[in-house]
Amino acid sequence: MATPIGNLADLGLRALHVLALADLVACEDSRVTQRLLRHFGLDKPLLALHRHNEREAAAAVLQRLADGARVAYASDAGTPGVSDPGAALVDAAVSQGFRVVPIPGPSSVVTALSVAGDTGSPRFRFCGFAPHSGQERQRMLRDACADACAQVWLEAPHRIASLAAIWTAHAGARRVTVCRELTKQFESVATLPASELSAWLAVDPKRTRGEFVLVLHATADAAAADTDATGQRVLDLLLTELPLKQAVSLAARISGASRNALYESALQRREDSAR
Repeated sequence: MATPIGNLADLGLRALHVLALADLVACEDSRVTQRLLRHFGLDKPLLALHRHNEREAAAAVLQRLADGARVAYASDAGTPGVSDPGAALVDAAVSQGFRVVPIPGPSSVVTALSVAGDTGSPRFRFCGFAPHSGQERQRMLRDACADACAQVWLEAPHRIASLAAIWTAHAGARRVTVCRELTKQFESVATLPASELSAWLAVDPKRTRGEFVLVLHATADAAAADTDATGQRVLDLLLTELPLKQAVSLAARISGASRNALYESALQRREDSAR
């Protein structure tokens, strides 16, 4: 089940009802979940299930389920399985024929997107945390700047400066919304050009504290790029069943992509396949 990402008042009524009914609460950190339960006057047996013991602890959960117990799983904040433990537990439970019921609720990803005001693209990519260090981290964060799609990234306070340095150097005037400590007492949200991100963080040491969710906004041509990509996918499907001109015409009408661009693409593909 999804749990508050900061403000405990965000716990949903359904989640509270499920916690009250549960015979056992498996959780990422028993100390965090204990505080949540006590806040709502609940006292339940807890079982630690985190990234270091998930598969072993999942076996204990399966045994309790086999015995007829009702088991809830809660990560520390947000939704299990989304940059948090839980996926292996769900996979194990489903493979054994147990029913898994999702209890939706707070999400830092959706919360950040809702306050970013990004109108550049109908799509977004959830990227989670970049690798903690090394060349792979550098590559992923640089590649993000070349991706036209809107993206949501998570970052820890001790790595935010290195992320900012890369985006400042490579993302230019592209906007980024920096969400810090969402729903908590010292929540802050700021939208600025990526080229100013490092300088903005340096103005006040407090700006590098807390947990971060960042929305790298879509580029100005992201919507057009998305339309063109959709047109190509539709054209690929239609070409397997229809003559070229008819497939191009239908693909353009369905996707809104340029008919001439689709026609040129289809001709190029035909030439390539004939070689």
